[in-house]
This record gives sequence, structure tokens and C-alpha cells, in this order.
Amino acid sequence: MKIAIYGQFYQRYSLIPVETLLNILHNKPVDVFIEAQFFKSIKAAEDINVSLNDFKTFSSLDTSFDLLISIGGDGTILRAITFVRDLSIPIVGINTGRLGFLATIKKNDIEKAIDNIIKGNYRISERSLLTITTEPENKDLLDFNVALNEIAVSRKNTTSMITVETSLNNEYLTSYWADGLIVSTPTGSTGYSLSCGGPVITPETNSFALTPIAPHNLNARPLVIQDSTEIKLRVSGREDSYLVSLDSRIATLDNNSTIIIKKANFKIKMIELKGESFLHTLREKLLWGEDKRN
Repeated sequence: MKIAIYGQFYQRYSLIPVETLLNILHNKPVDVFIEAQFFKSIKAAEDINVSLNDFKTFSSLDTSFDLLISIGGDGTILRAITFVRDLSIPIVGINTGRLGFLATIKKNDIEKAIDNIIKGNYRISERSLLTITTEPENKDLLDFNVALNEIAVSRKNTTSMITVETSLNNEYLTSYWADGLIVSTPTGSTGYSLSCGGPVITPETNSFALTPIAPHNLNARPLVIQDSTEIKLRVSGREDSYLVSLDSRIATLDNNSTIIIKKANFKIKMIELKGESFLHTLREKLLWGEDKRN
């Protein structure tokens, strides 16, 4: 089994999870590759008590890898997909952050989780992605123009609202007068979109959600659409440009740009261990059903 390990950076609160994971994998019949920059930061840490001599590094992945383990929070998993891309390598996350909606393995459960993964005691949850193209073409979006959570447009360098003219399958929907607009996947429905009043969507649902950010027209409400829909956006405002974000990656577009958002032609595979499920995560992370009367 060939395993990749990725983290955005090494910090002191990651010490125990990193040590635990590397020591467990060192004693397993697996080949372990650590992302080069993450390996460098681990090696520079004087307080870590683990031998790194037997671990290799990677700067990019290929189809020979069987698994990617992310160490961090949900943001780290969103960064990890830039390595996995369309290679169909399953991802699992060890949560050293806070909420951990995608990174579900707790620090105390690492050994049990790794044992189950190596034994094949897990299931795959396939997650849809969004892809974006622009007219004219934007060079900042060419390298990796997909998002697992959401694509959002928002105002830049101004406190004034922007107007987001929105069409679905070339039919005009409306013009949102707001701070921006979020186009969310089911995976991203529990993130930024939820914070702006969007709906929670189960991962297997073939839908996307349009959620306005602080709309001034009070009749603007979140809208759930089929994920086969082509979404076209044109933004105007007092400034000459605006921001577009793909998960945590940001680019600047001019007001004369047209954004076209579609479902990507591949999916990301997330590992779910037995006893885990989206509904279980809802109850645990969002405290659904938590009521003193129950």
C-alpha cells in the first residue's frame, strides 16, 4: 500500500497526531510519502520524537498511490484536492483543527482508524466538484479551476454592494444585489453557504445551491438546482474588479468578465469509516437534536 501524507504546516498542536501517525505507519507494511514542504517543516521541529529516515517525499501524486492522509482541518483537505485532482485517490482527514466536518478522525482514534483503513474496513463517499471558466480567460484560474466546497464571487476594495446577474442554462434568473453570491456543492453546503443561510444538502444529492451573501433585496433566497445546470454570472459594481474564490484560492476578475460554472467531470473520493456517516456528523458537529428537553 502506497500512502501520501499532506499537511499545510506543522504546529505544536499537531505534534502528538503527527508523531502517532508516523510511528503507526512505520510499523505497517506500507510505503509512506510525505509532501515535501510538510516534511521539511516536520524535520525542522526540534520537539518531535520520530525517526524520519524511512519516509520519502512527494511534490506531486500519480495513480500508484492508494491513499492520501490529510493532517489538519477541513481547509487542509481542500488544499489536498489540488494534489489528488482527477486521480481517484481516496482521502481521509485527521482532525487537528476545530469543527472537522471533512476531517473526521479524532486524535485519540488514529491507531484504530489506520488499522481499519489498511484492512479495508471503510466505504467511499464520492463528492461532486464545481469547475469554472471565464470569458475572457483568467490566467490565475488555469492551473486548477475546480472547487470541492464552493465557488463564490464577492466585492473587492469597497463597502458597496455588487450586482450579480445570474442565468441558468442560458435563461435569466435574477440579478442579486448583495455582497456576493455562493455556488455550493453538497459538500460545501455545511460551510460558507450555511453561514449565509443556505440549506444543508446530503453528499449524494445531485444538486447545487445558490446562496446570496447579505442580499439587500429581502426576497432573494437560497435556491437549490440540479447539478447538471450551467450557471452563468456577470458582475457589476462601483469598482472595476471583484473577487472570485474557489474554496480557499482567490483570483481577481474584471467587471466585464463572464463566469461559467458547471459540474466537474470527476469526483473526489472521501473515506468514511464504519460508524461514521453524514447524518452522524450533523448531530455531532452541528449539535442537531441537542435540546435540554430531550
